[in-house]
Amino acid sequence: MDNTQIQLKVPKKLVIIGGGFGGVNLALRLKNDSAFQITLVDKNNYNFFPPLIYQVATGFLENSNISYPFRKLFRRYSNIHFRLGELIKVNPGSHTIHLNNGEITYDYLVFATGAETNYFGMENIRKNAIPMKNVNDALNMRNTLLQRLELATIINDQAERKKLVTIVVAGGGPTGVEVSGMLADLRRHSLPKDYPELLGTGANIYLVDGGEHLLAPMSTASQNDTFEALNKMGVIIKLKTQVKDFVNDRVILSTGEVIETRNLIWTAGVTAISFEGIPTSSYGRGKRMLCDPFNKVIGVDDIYAIGDTCMQTHETEYPNGHPQLAQVSLQQGKLLGRNFKNMMASKPLKAFHYKDLGTMAIIGRNKAVCDLPHHIHFKGFIAWFMWLFVHLMSLINYRNRIKTLYNWTVAYLNKDQSLRFIVRPKDPDENP
Repeated sequence: MDNTQIQLKVPKKLVIIGGGFGGVNLALRLKNDSAFQITLVDKNNYNFFPPLIYQVATGFLENSNISYPFRKLFRRYSNIHFRLGELIKVNPGSHTIHLNNGEITYDYLVFATGAETNYFGMENIRKNAIPMKNVNDALNMRNTLLQRLELATIINDQAERKKLVTIVVAGGGPTGVEVSGMLADLRRHSLPKDYPELLGTGANIYLVDGGEHLLAPMSTASQNDTFEALNKMGVIIKLKTQVKDFVNDRVILSTGEVIETRNLIWTAGVTAISFEGIPTSSYGRGKRMLCDPFNKVIGVDDIYAIGDTCMQTHETEYPNGHPQLAQVSLQQGKLLGRNFKNMMASKPLKAFHYKDLGTMAIIGRNKAVCDLPHHIHFKGFIAWFMWLFVHLMSLINYRNRIKTLYNWTVAYLNKDQSLRFIVRPKDPDENP
């Protein structure tokens, strides 16, 4: 047996930073493969399903419906290990990463870190707005809104009461549309029963976006259908308008208009995360790592990136990088796993080509829009049912699917859901 054969028996240390769609699918693609010893690092000990975050935030799903612990997910695979930790910096020269709780060496390093909320440098908004990016954000939003509704029931000042029940949603993408629609449904079906004291307070829901249309990446038909549906649901839509500041319970718009409210939900943008040790020349627009067609980060050795943190420009249809969607992350994770196998077998690598499976957004009860390839468009109940089916089947296991289906069924039949809990301990010094 020669040295090459001996070396092939030593598994390669593959470290994956981030356990979202891309990271999990890459790890599972290489499960029980003796050529790789895989460590998945994440600051949370669970995987979660971001497209349904807003339903946790509005009390239609429990956080356990869309989450699953990594250690249970990987327990059957001898070559996959989980490490709870947060990446601090990378040392490409020594093939070492530094976490907040130790160091790990690697042969191959993959960034699947997703994106974080982008406040565009507006510090007041960062401090005071309600973000919508992860499970912690969702639970915080649910608790905050419920606490403010409770306060509104006992406050006598009508102006202050209206501030507590008025909501501004910044960002007209899928998350902003879905949050606005869900809040409008709650306002119509649930809150009048739970909070009869608040009838007639003039609670408004505003949806603000700087573009000319809602759901900018989708078809004109979807944009128009969404605008019409939300308008009928009583959502006040302000297009070609940006939120410029949020201070002293006042949302200040680019038009000069001021909305008095305590509640600004921020879904207006995301940005990738940069890390110490990766050269600045390896980053492109939005802090995304510049990658070749095989997801290798340009300018460093043995480091790869997938999903929202990756920017590939080799496809003419996507000169500014692929859209930051779950399907991109999923497809890149699976292909990179296949390419790692090909590397070990000295086979040619396959370049990534994004297969657009379509885009959809739910608006409210029996209301959704869906764009499929070849300019196929659905709206209303059919699109709503398609959205439910796709998102249900995209959950990570049968347990999550069954629990989510049960909660959706109850909510549909009752036009309500009984998950509006304030679950965090109340800080006596906290101001709702």
